[in-house]
Amino acid sequence: MIIINEKEVAELLTMEACITVMEAVLADLPDGGAVQSLRQVVPLADRNLLGLMPGYLRREGVAGAKLISVFPHNHDLGLPSHQGMVALFDAASGTPLAIVNGQAITAIRTAAVSAAATKLLAREDAAALAVLGTGEQARCHVEAMLQVRRISRIAVWGRTPAKAAALAAEMGSRWSVAAAAAPTAMDAVRGADIICTATAAVEPVLQGAWVKPGAHINAVGACRAHERELDTALVAGSRLYVDRRESAVHEAGDYLIPLSEGAITAGHITGELGELLTGRIQGRTDNSEITLFKGLGLAVEDLAAAFYIYKQAALLHKGTEIKF
Repeated sequence: MIIINEKEVAELLTMEACITVMEAVLADLPDGGAVQSLRQVVPLADRNLLGLMPGYLRREGVAGAKLISVFPHNHDLGLPSHQGMVALFDAASGTPLAIVNGQAITAIRTAAVSAAATKLLAREDAAALAVLGTGEQARCHVEAMLQVRRISRIAVWGRTPAKAAALAAEMGSRWSVAAAAAPTAMDAVRGADIICTATAAVEPVLQGAWVKPGAHINAVGACRAHERELDTALVAGSRLYVDRRESAVHEAGDYLIPLSEGAITAGHITGELGELLTGRIQGRTDNSEITLFKGLGLAVEDLAAAFYIYKQAALLHKGTEIKF
């Protein structure tokens, strides 16, 4: 068995490669080629939690699980909000194959799934990007959006102005694109073609009244039934896609709260990203429609990323082998 650390994950799993891997595993979901259980969560003190996410990839012949801690206030301590590991097993023999750093996988694959959704749903001419949030996910989402659309302008907003300014400067320099911090979330999303929300918010930070017709939104922050980043009007006025219905109807406050208010019905979910990838459902219907992808993160995404990393590590002699 090999151990693959955070630095090695970042070296072995490029954003470009991860987008392709995510598209493949999500396309396997509708027909049962990728199998998973609903995530199990143990609530901890102060809104923190510990999660277990098991799954099985039939075509690849591997199974495993991600064990992850989510501590939303870790950013205030200079620590990542998501930390953990992915354990990978041979599905034929049950032999442990690898333990892979889960923090790096989570950051890259979450943004890669948003990129897959953006490829399918955003207008072809989308060029203005707004990012709400200043953490690792915000940074990765900038990279991911640049992979799938010709972004010419980036606006960043966060609850700490200095962090927003620092992220905007970093992204502008790294990607040679005009990037600036916005004083408010409303200012950030004004005129935006693509909006990515990657915050630790439990109440809406994005309102439908601020979003222009034709925009596409990737919402990946709130992941519990009582938490949301988007207001009811925005969700009700959007064409909604999810990574997995089962997850959304149990965990997505952005969907469940408007549903409980009677603003939408259970049929408001157009479908899963995998169904969109395989042509089972329709995507954007016109250039004025607002499309919304609500991503909660799936075990099969983590396993597919870990298996890709495992294969690359074997080819390039990376990782630390141990007797287990």
